Amino acid sequence: CRSMAPAYEQAAAQLAPHVRLAKLNTEAVPDIAARFGIRGIPTLIAFKNGREIARQSGAMDMPGIVGWINTNVNK
Repeated sequence: CRSMAPAYEQAAAQLAPHVRLAKLNTEAVPDIAARFGIRGIPTLIAFKNGREIARQSGAMDMPGIVGWINTNVNK
């Protein structure tokens, strides 16, 4: 979601280096999107030690992204 891109970049900068955010272009790699069951765009998926630990669909602002990460990843 383009409108979420600036918030995502700001959140990535704020969370680094302890948390790494990555983007996936689901149109370019639909097989990976299907493997992870991504149906809505945007979808945030948190992984810890290679396993999915949380998922959230829908756009968020920068504080929302950081809060979601802190709640779900930094336990």
